[in-house]
Amino acid sequence: MQFDRVAAHEPVVVDDEPQEAAVIAPVVTRPEGEAILFTKRADHLSDHPGQMSFPGGGREPEDEDLLRTALREANEEIGLDPLAVNVVGRLDDIRTITRYSVRPFVGRIPDRDYLPSDEEVAEIVTLPVSELTDLDNYESEHRDHPHYGEIRLHFFYVDGYTVWGATARMLVQLLELATDWRMPPEPDRYMEPDDDLPPSVRDEAE
Repeated sequence: MQFDRVAAHEPVVVDDEPQEAAVIAPVVTRPEGEAILFTKRADHLSDHPGQMSFPGGGREPEDEDLLRTALREANEEIGLDPLAVNVVGRLDDIRTITRYSVRPFVGRIPDRDYLPSDEEVAEIVTLPVSELTDLDNYESEHRDHPHYGEIRLHFFYVDGYTVWGATARMLVQLLELATDWRMPPEPDRYMEPDDDLPPSVRDEAE
């Protein structure tokens, strides 16, 4: 992965939402190539249950900045030592339907076993970049969103897991910055606002 391009990126800032959050997009280097670590959110959560996400969460009053938020949350969720994270850059801030602005940091982390250490995390999953950048594992759809207007939803299907929603939006930018992968110019389908989501995503939501 081309981390120098991530480091040189000038991220878009979102500062008009009532709540702030931050995440780490953690990259591990293995002999067969880089991989990206995700958490699978617990099914009992009220927001985004069962979805794949990056380690992170909401800013607390004691957090001096959003990087501290991301590192603290990653430590709480997966036991990642903040001193072991080599932060290489930032992606664009994004808005979520839960009225958060989320700041994504990209960090290289040691390739070791991480264990869920927070009741919000059901599973830790590491997916190869080579599989995430395989267009056979990707699709997207166009929808009219009730809050954001026209949007493009992204879906990455790897090893039985589906990365979609806000995490997939961040992942698209990370892959476009750090690899030769490019989002196809047109979505796979155009959907009405109330049309069903793909089956794998619908199953998570039920």
